[in-house]
Amino acid sequence: MPRVKYILLDCDNTLCLSERLAFEACTDLTNEVLEKWGRPERYTVEQLLEDFVGLNFRGMLNGLQKKHGFTMAPEEIDAYVDQELGAVTAKLSEKCQSCPGVPEQLEALKQAGYPMSVVSTSAKPRVVASLKKTGIDHYFPDEHVYSAATSLNPPSSKPDPAIYNYACKQLGVKNEECVTVEDSRSGATAAMRAGIPMIGYVGVYGIEEGKEKMEEMAKVLTEQCNAKAIMYDWKEFPELLKQIEAL
Repeated sequence: MPRVKYILLDCDNTLCLSERLAFEACTDLTNEVLEKWGRPERYTVEQLLEDFVGLNFRGMLNGLQKKHGFTMAPEEIDAYVDQELGAVTAKLSEKCQSCPGVPEQLEALKQAGYPMSVVSTSAKPRVVASLKKTGIDHYFPDEHVYSAATSLNPPSSKPDPAIYNYACKQLGVKNEECVTVEDSRSGATAAMRAGIPMIGYVGVYGIEEGKEKMEEMAKVLTEQCNAKAIMYDWKEFPELLKQIEAL
């Protein structure tokens, strides 16, 4: 492909080490929901990550209802989504850190003239909180931060490709003219369904869960989600981008 016209970037656990912090904040709410609707199951942070990583809280609540056999009214879902957003945003504003190597690579991309955008499944306020806390918000004008939970009406969640299709339309580029970076199965599936060449970032799994999980996800993103390349460290990004542009 010719020179990429836009670099689209997932936020949680791709740019920022935010996923575990967010799940810490929403585990209590998740268990509150299960208790309120008479379900005996309870989640730890690790179990919640295993079952729902890559989904926003609305998507998680929908998944909980299907998995555990209960039904929430739309207004009840909205109320819990609002509660979760406040708790998560506060935690990210206090503790979020960038994934290793991200600030340096964003600066290099800016210097090389590549326009960049964030395309996340998470609610926009929590995405912006992560970007600001890690000091990389200046690379992404507010109008170029897209959220499946906030930018779309009705709200959605990856693996639905709607947020990618929406972002590309707003940016005035064709899906196939972009490259994106994703770390999760749901995010990578959204990119695949949108027809956007995708680099799978698995370095975060090595940081948080170990080499075995990292290699497992490299296989998943390649075999199930059609990743064009696997990135173990952000310093590999320039070469991987060149390889994709050479295809």
